Formats: sequence, structure tokens, C-alpha cells
Amino acid sequence: MAAAAAAAVSVSSRSLATTNAETHRHDRLTKSSHFYRIKTQLKPYPSLCGRRPNRTAHGLSSLRLIPSAVSSGGNPSVPFAFDDVDKPRDECGVVGIIGDPDAAKLCSLALHALQHRGQEGAGIVCSDGTTIRSATGLGLVSEVFHDPRTLAPLKGDSAIGHVRYSTAGAASALANVQPFLAGYRFGKLAVAHNGNLVNYRRLRFDLESRGSIFNTSSDTEVILHLIATSSSRPLLSRVVEACESIEGAYSLVFLTENKLFAVRDPHGFRPLVMGRRRPNGAIVFASETCALDLINAEFEREVNPGEVLVVDGQDMSITSACLMPEKPRKACVFEHVYFALPNSVVFGHPVHASRYTFGAALARESPVPGADFVIPVPDSGFFAALGFAEASGIPFQQGLIRSHYVGRTFIEPDKEGRNLAVKLKLAPVRTILEGKSVVVVDDSIVRGTTSSKIVNLIKTAGGAREVHMRIASPPIVGSCYYGVDTPSSEELISNRMNVEGVRQEIGCDSLAFLSLDSLRGAFADESHMFCDACFTRNYPVPPTEQEAVKLTEV
Repeated sequence: MAAAAAAAVSVSSRSLATTNAETHRHDRLTKSSHFYRIKTQLKPYPSLCGRRPNRTAHGLSSLRLIPSAVSSGGNPSVPFAFDDVDKPRDECGVVGIIGDPDAAKLCSLALHALQHRGQEGAGIVCSDGTTIRSATGLGLVSEVFHDPRTLAPLKGDSAIGHVRYSTAGAASALANVQPFLAGYRFGKLAVAHNGNLVNYRRLRFDLESRGSIFNTSSDTEVILHLIATSSSRPLLSRVVEACESIEGAYSLVFLTENKLFAVRDPHGFRPLVMGRRRPNGAIVFASETCALDLINAEFEREVNPGEVLVVDGQDMSITSACLMPEKPRKACVFEHVYFALPNSVVFGHPVHASRYTFGAALARESPVPGADFVIPVPDSGFFAALGFAEASGIPFQQGLIRSHYVGRTFIEPDKEGRNLAVKLKLAPVRTILEGKSVVVVDDSIVRGTTSSKIVNLIKTAGGAREVHMRIASPPIVGSCYYGVDTPSSEELISNRMNVEGVRQEIGCDSLAFLSLDSLRGAFADESHMFCDACFTRNYPVPPTEQEAVKLTEV
């Protein structure tokens, strides 16, 4: 691919001391000191919340992000200056592997499986027990790691990886591509983050007031500075202390020279699962189970909300700790609506089954008598359309063919790119659509620009007589502040218009959304454990900082 040649890739390495007394102090943790050590297997899962670690005064931050030369083009990577245009709102994917000599290669494969979660940058940090090396770049995973020489230096049996999506301002900033690798007084620490911190700006201001110097515009760097300024011991205590300060959504993986950490916020907004590779028993963490499947790892369980797991690379023992007292679980329902792959199991539910259920409920709520076919907007509308077709008895057809060489329009960085992407990626099948009344099933409507172009495409290029839009989720009326880059509320079409207004705007013959009750009903007794703030504006963690920021963008 031509873009591969332009992918900016950075590679860095630095030797670490073979023995780090500070990190090895984990080995002396026992139940009496609040943390629980669990050997090899994690079931049955014990109650973890107990005494809190002792608190000590914060010190000045001496954290330094470790940059490196760009291998393609020969230009050095330049730290990205903080800019209000570049918002720390990412929908990303993370991977962590420990206990396999091909950790970096497996990490790159797992990132391929998570490519749908972020398409603007990718990176891997790998450790061989004494040296930590990193490779990060702009573009798809296949672009960043197309050259075998990029992965070759990443030797070791533990690694973490990240794919990212960000808003337009940060898209070209290599410094913002994760995992971040930093050096501080106790050695080196790498982190990859999926989520968004709602108190990022306040924390950053406080840290900068005490002397911390930031190198990126990412909220993830705040976490590293909090760890660096903490005087708690050992590293596990500092991670717990840092997480007590942050608010919002975070699924994190950390890597030291010989340990892998996996952390999930107390509400469990974003997914994070644990698996074990066959036959060598390597431990794998990933945002979705589809990444486990690709590298032959068997799913074991989720990282529980509010939990931190530490895998020791020396004996593969696992330490589990509680971040803070339990909070109401609020898993992101939009993972099931759109983000996750249908072959993943997310929050304990198969994604394809959820989408099928949404579509079937939509058919019962908003039937289209006399329609000739049900067609999906590929690919995320496929299972909802199948459910609608089977529940309604209307034949299912593939009336739109998607080109898989163009990224998903929700993950395009600017308006012009989104508009062009619709024409590039969807082609109507005129012999199916011409003269017909069709039900078009899509997962959601955000701004409405994509939907209007799809309706126009089906009517003009496809020749359809009628287009009835059925949306397998409720109207999106609120921005997400927990790791999904949605527009400001003023840009959300359903926040500005009622259903009839949206129908007229996008130009379809009829329009209906799945009701909130039916969406919740798909999860039965667990419905209260899902965050649906984008449909209700009921935010589990008040997003006061982000609301103010988005108002300034209007």
C-alpha cells in the first residue's frame, strides 16, 4: 500500500537494570497488606476490596516520555504541543501479552483484530526482561508494521499494543500515538489506554502547577505523571493511587521490564478481557475476545470493574487488587450497537446476538407492511437487518455492497472525508433495488449526513421506489465522554430534531428508531448495568469539564 511508505514509525530502546528492587517488591505482597496473590488460576474470584494502601506526600514529577527517531522519512518525532483543537477523546483498542517469546508478533496480530477500534495510529512496546523497546506509527497496523524490520527489534516475552482513533487535530501527531513509554525515578513504564478521563484538564493543570512537563495532548499522559509523582510503594500501590485520582472511563495495560498490569475503571465502561494461550499458558489481555481468537487464546474472564491484575513474568503468578470501593457497573451499550465486532463477546453477551435481538424488536415495534426486501447498511447493520427480516417475514437481501478497502465512516477524521467515504465504500445493487420498496436497517444515526447520502444513493443509483429507514438503536441525543468521539450535542441530529424532522432531513419515506425499553430489554435483568447516556443524557460520571469544552467548539 502506498500509504505504508508514508507511515511514520518510531523505534526506541534503552537498557534497564536487570534487578529493580522497587518492582520486585510486589513479591512480598500478602493478604494482610490489602492485596491478594492468586497462583495460575483466578477462579473462584475472591472479594478483593480491603484496607487501602498508606498514603504519602506527592513528589515533583521527573517523568520523561521517551521519543525516538522516525525510521521512515528520516525526520525526528516532535512532541505535539497542547492545543484545544486536539481533544483527548479516543475510541481505541488495547492488547497485553506476557509469557510468550513471540509477544510482539502476537501483539501485532491481535491489533489487526482490533483495527476497527482505531485506524489512525498503532504501536507496540515489548520487554525481554532487561530492555524495553517501542515502535509506534501513524496509519493502520498493516502500514505501521508492514516492514519486518519494524518488529524485529521488539524481542521479549511480554508486550502491550494499542490502536487509536482521535479527532482531527491529533491525527498527525506521532507523539500522541500509544503505547506511551516513559522513564522516571524507578525505571521505565509503558501504558496503553482505552477510554477518556472526564477530569483530565483539572488534573493536568494541577500537575503542571507542581512542575510536571507534558509532551502530548493525550489524557493518558496524566496517568503516567500521577504514578511518577506518587511516593507510595510499590508500583501497584502507585497505580491504585493514580486511579483513585482519575474519573471517567479507562481500560489500561501497563508494562514494566518484567510485569504486565491490566486495570479497569470501577464502572467498567470499556471492555477488557483476559485469556490464556494454548499450549504455553501465556496470559493475554485485550479489548475484545476477537483478538483472543486470532492468536489462539482461550477466554477466561473479564477484568472486573475496579480491578487491577498484575502478572509476574518470572513465575507467571497473578496478583489481583481492588482499586476502590465498588461502584454501579455501567458498561457502554454502544459497544453492542456499533463498535465491537459481531464475533466478539462483550460484557458477557455475544455481540451478534444482541444486534439480532435489536433488529427483531424493531420489526415488532415499527413494521413496514408491503416492503419487498430488508437490506442492511453493511457491515454493522447486518445482524440487526437479519433479525428484522426474520421477525417480519420480509425477505433479506444484500442491496448494498461494501468495499472493505475504505475505513468506517464514523472513524473518518473530518467532514469531507466522511462524505467521500460513503460513495467510495457503498455500491447499490440496482438489479435488486430497482422499483422496489426496501427497508434499510442501520445501527445508528449520528449527524445524519451519512444516512442522507445512503438514502439518496439507494434511490438514485439503485432505483428504489421507497426507502424505509429502521435504526436499531434509540436516537442519539447526548455526547459521549467515556471514550467515544461523538460530536457535540448541537451536531447530533436527533438532539436538534424530532423523528419527523430527521426523516425529512435524510429524505427517506419513513423512519423509526428502536425504543429505549427494547434496547434495555435485550439485556433483561442486566439492563441497569449498561451506560446509555448517549440516548438518555443520564451520565454516571458528571462530564462537567467536557461539556464546557464542547460548548466552546460550537
